[in-house]
Amino acid sequence: AVNLAKYLHVSPALIGLTVIGFGTSAPELIVTLQAALQGRPDLAIGNIIGSNISNITLILGTAGMIFPLICQKKEAITHLSMLFFAISIFIILTFNHQILAWHGVLMLASLLVFLGYSYKVDRDHYRKMALENAGPIHDTGQDGSDDFGKFNARYLMVTLLTLTAGIAGLIGGAHLLVEGAVGIAIFFNIPETIIGLTMIALGTSLPEMASTIVAALRRHTDVAVANIIGSCLFNILFILGLTAVITPLPIAKEFMQIDIWVMSVAAVILVPMIFRNFQIDRIEALILFLGYCAYIFHIGLRVFV
Repeated sequence: AVNLAKYLHVSPALIGLTVIGFGTSAPELIVTLQAALQGRPDLAIGNIIGSNISNITLILGTAGMIFPLICQKKEAITHLSMLFFAISIFIILTFNHQILAWHGVLMLASLLVFLGYSYKVDRDHYRKMALENAGPIHDTGQDGSDDFGKFNARYLMVTLLTLTAGIAGLIGGAHLLVEGAVGIAIFFNIPETIIGLTMIALGTSLPEMASTIVAALRRHTDVAVANIIGSCLFNILFILGLTAVITPLPIAKEFMQIDIWVMSVAAVILVPMIFRNFQIDRIEALILFLGYCAYIFHIGLRVFV
């Protein structure tokens, strides 16, 4: 992803927000679409809310405990602002108790405008830096290593083959995940809202977990933070938006009582953490991680008590 950013002359954070954010959200897309088309909207909505909660608390918390997550000031302000915009839209729609096709179109259009704006600002910033340095920029990772790699036909072919195989695996895996989760819910008499918020949400968040931890280990922490924010944005604006265009999504009252507010509070907590010195240190990461543990404990009480 870092090499691709340099090839396209954009920042690694933008690639983390877009390419990695979209790629790691592919399981949520497939599972949400499949669940909605099967007439299981609670699984679909629960998957999105639960994935965002686990992204912000569990994944950022885990990665931040490995290495402090440093992010760029300008990107952090822009990306967090858009995340709050997306969550605000989601909250407003919950009061309507359903997401309709025209809501989905609005969400998709908002995402496209934001991505276009982000790309333009990022390219302008890159060109300005290139002019100031009187030549092309070859950034290195935060560990000082030069990760620049040249694209060639062979590498592109391997990438396309891997992408195709990955998508095929995601489709098959998503089908098994939904069927297995529904079977567990029925067998143990667990509400589908809970299954969507926990098992399915955590399962579809594993790509974000892997990519974020790898980015933290390689000291590309701006990519790690952008990946999580980008994934949350795609979950709400793209996945819910596209699903609603295909089929309306009723929203259960249970989500409105607790879970959507947990997601909102998790996002709000990021603001003082990041804006204090534009990084999430290990103590703050531990707080996020413990927050996820507390949320799962609360869900357990909702089911078994």
